[in-house]
Amino acid sequence: MNDERRNDASAHGGDRTRALVIGPYPSRGPASLSRDPQARLTEAIGLAQAIDLDIVGEVPVALNEVRPATYLGKGKVEEIAEAVKEREAGLVSMDCQLSPVQQRNLEKAWGAKVIDRTGLILEIFGQRARTREGSLQVELAHLAYQKSRLVRSWTHLERQRGGFGFLGGPGETQIETDRRLIEERMRRIETDLDKVKRTRGLHRKTRRDTPYPVVALVGYTNAGKSTLFNRLTKAEVLAQDMLFATLDPTLREIRLPHGARLLLSDTVGFISDLPTMLVTAFRATLEEVTLADVILHVRDVSHEDSEAQAHDVEAILEELGLKGEAEGRIIEVWNKIDALDPERLEAMRVGARGFDPQRRPALVSAVTGEGLDDLLARIETLLAANRKTLTLELAAEDGQGLAWLHAHAEVLSRETRDDGGSHLVVRVAPERCEEVLRRFTPDTPGEGAK
Repeated sequence: MNDERRNDASAHGGDRTRALVIGPYPSRGPASLSRDPQARLTEAIGLAQAIDLDIVGEVPVALNEVRPATYLGKGKVEEIAEAVKEREAGLVSMDCQLSPVQQRNLEKAWGAKVIDRTGLILEIFGQRARTREGSLQVELAHLAYQKSRLVRSWTHLERQRGGFGFLGGPGETQIETDRRLIEERMRRIETDLDKVKRTRGLHRKTRRDTPYPVVALVGYTNAGKSTLFNRLTKAEVLAQDMLFATLDPTLREIRLPHGARLLLSDTVGFISDLPTMLVTAFRATLEEVTLADVILHVRDVSHEDSEAQAHDVEAILEELGLKGEAEGRIIEVWNKIDALDPERLEAMRVGARGFDPQRRPALVSAVTGEGLDDLLARIETLLAANRKTLTLELAAEDGQGLAWLHAHAEVLSRETRDDGGSHLVVRVAPERCEEVLRRFTPDTPGEGAK
């Protein structure tokens, strides 16, 4: 049997770390009712596969209580030790948050490296970050995590490869044992981050000064945000059936059905039990969402845990201060309807019609394009409701004023009068309305209140 497993691993790349995934989930209490255990275990396997681990087994564990020393009960620890030995696993991924003591004790008991959910997500982020800011933020979060488990928890681990070395082997000094070096590195990163944030702040101010509204995509990881982004923008952002395929935010310009332009932002996917340190680290990155004129909450409605995933996304939005005041600018996008059978799809459509029109979800397929025209129309309507429409008359010689309007407002239409002047209909953000009114005299001032 072991020879068969070795041959199978060789067929997929013999240098991949063989990993066992453990899903220890509560068997009673509120937590046991919130998410389906099998769906959680499938997600845990997806996380492990996202850093190219060779999954040699999965073990669901119905957890009655958490043991302070080993998280799991003695019998289950021994059972998993046998599985680790039999399947020659070099790494055990525990889909939970482990204390340094629990992690150390399990490593001793199993004779293998142990990584918990936080460590695994940090490892994925470490491999996926592409921008300088993203890399710095992830490294800072990783060092904070590592610093918390310096005491005899990492000194015996080898380091050989991987984003930030959670999976790794010989060749690097044991930085994890030296708190002073970690703290010095963290201070340097924070200084570098301040510089990067100042630069990004200037870029964001420049974008705010443009006339185009921003629409941000948010959602659970692998909900199809990047596929939707690509479909709407005709871009080629990485879109794979993989957890955290997108990490760094991406902006592209698109045109709405009636010609108005906007900036569409694709952001990192959310996930349940996202490490607090990463929520903090990426708060600045997610400011794209907090400043957006419209937020599209993309859901994978074909997923068995779609409701629970939606609650997780809403919880993170609340952490970002977007609960309540932002509800009027959020559109729920029920994606992947192409993966539903006809009966379930019809039930979804009936359910969607039960919502208040302003909160009604948009049913779409980012793969086939179904429902996207209706979604764009919803976005256009929402943007129009949140922005002011003005009718302006410009003299023929006011070329400077015309250029200013094109730079600072959406010019929805322009007609040339007999005298060479222009009759324009423009749309502006509410905070820019007074500035436009001071500079130009509206033909119908009442339009400014639209």
